[in-house]
Parts: sequence; structure tokens; C-alpha cells
Amino acid sequence: MNIGRVKKFFEAFFDGVLRSWKAILVIVLFNLLSAFAVANFTLPYRFPDLGVSGLAFLAHYAFDFPPGLIIAILNALLLFWGRKSMDLRFLGLTVCSIAVFTISLPFFIELRLPLSQDKFMATVISGVLKGVAGGMIFHAGGSGGGTDIVAMVLRRRYGLEVGQFSIFVNLGILFASLGVVGLDSVVYGAVGLYVFGETIDNVMRKFDRRKQAFIITNIPDQAAAFITSSIGKGVTRVEGKGGYTGQHRAVLISLLEPRHVMQLKSFLQEKDPKAFVSICDATEVLGAGFKNWKSL
Repeated sequence: MNIGRVKKFFEAFFDGVLRSWKAILVIVLFNLLSAFAVANFTLPYRFPDLGVSGLAFLAHYAFDFPPGLIIAILNALLLFWGRKSMDLRFLGLTVCSIAVFTISLPFFIELRLPLSQDKFMATVISGVLKGVAGGMIFHAGGSGGGTDIVAMVLRRRYGLEVGQFSIFVNLGILFASLGVVGLDSVVYGAVGLYVFGETIDNVMRKFDRRKQAFIITNIPDQAAAFITSSIGKGVTRVEGKGGYTGQHRAVLISLLEPRHVMQLKSFLQEKDPKAFVSICDATEVLGAGFKNWKSL
């Protein structure tokens, strides 16, 4: 064994841990939340799930296998298969995520709380809690494993998206669950999965939501100065030409937080009521002053 290589590996590992401690903390806390939601609002009501968790829950309902153990084994196999196609940070955070969930799930199952017996309320709460947890884990740069690993590997190796693949796999799991838990639980579970999907998307958008403003005004210098000094955001000025009038006009482009849009509108309403402004959503912004490239 090459002692130097082992030493170098552990030095890089601990350096990565120190640089990613905030992400690790987020992943630990929200995997605990996810395990709590599964133990209290999914398993007691025999709701189905998708991907690796869906297979694990199905095995638990049918054969009483420990779901955490099945999730750990399947994810370990997927991680081994795709380890060369994942960057070290994503791999490490995903391993951390899987480990925390797997270890904490049996604990929460043993300490299950006497909660509401209303299945609809349970599936909505399950979807919301797991959606919040999943969104925060993604935002931290990790994942919960399962089909996320498959998606990462297929994109990097073959440039493929796994949308259709995931649909067919998950439909198969839902149909298999139908024979084990019955139609009612599958329908309730589908509602919970819809809530989960909407919640995770909204959580992700909350962190990266920005407004992109295109401004054509007779006072471009004043408007640019207002954006940079009063709002504190950058602005890019490009020279445009009207397609109909042929008139040369300055076009200002800026990425603002939603609360700043109203300030900009008020300024232009007062200083140049004839200004033209287009505001649209920018779902993700990377670069100085916004999301850091190192956070990916």
C-alpha cells in the first residue's frame, strides 16, 4: 500500500469536510427531517414511494424487511456503479445523506408519535416535509441517492436525460404497490408524491429566484446609477436600435431581487414615465453577487 497516496487522500478528504461543513450540517438536519416524515407519515399508512425508497417500502410492506437497510444496500450498489462519473464533493455529500437517513430511520420508527389518523392529512404533511428536506439537500449540493445517482451518471456518461426511464420505473413500482397496499393507499400516496414534487421545486426556486429587468429609458445614466447605488446591484448597458424607428437607444439589463423591482418601477415612474421595462423570472443566477460557482 502506498502510504503517501493514502495520506494525500485523507488530507483532501478532511480539507473537503472543513470547506463543506455548512452543507454537511444542512444535509444532516434535513435528512433527520426526512426520516421523521417517513417514519410518522408514510410507513404507518402504507403509502407507496418512488425510486429506491419505493422499492424499499414495498419490500417492507410485503415481507417486513427493514426499509432503511434496503435503501442503504441499493444506494451502495448504485454508488459503486456510478462512482467514477460523480465529482468527489457530490459523492461525499450523497454518501453522508444516505448514511444519516439510513441510521436515523429505525430510530424514528421506534419513537413513532401518536399522530392523526386522517390519511389525506398524513400524505400532505409527508409530501411537504419530504419536499422541504429534499429541496434543502439539493441546495446544499448533495442528493438523497437513488435515481439521482442514475440521472447524474447517465448525463455524464452518455449525455442522456432519464425522464422517460424514471417514469417507467416509477410506474412499475406504483403498479407493484397496488397489489400490496391496495388502491386507496396508492391514490393517497400519489397525492403525497405530487405535493412532494411541487414543494421541492418551490424550495429550490426560493433560493435562486431573481428578476431579470430589461430597461429602455431616456435617462439610462440616471437609471444605471440608481440600480448600482440605491439598490446595490450591477447593471449592464448595451446599445440597441429600434427595428421600426431606427433610433439608437441604450438598453439596461440587471438582475434584481423581487423586493427591488418595486423600487425600480417607482424610480422610473417618477423620472421617466415613458420608459419601457420588461421584467421576467430568472430561475438561477450564477456569478459574483449571486450563487457561487463553488456551491455547485
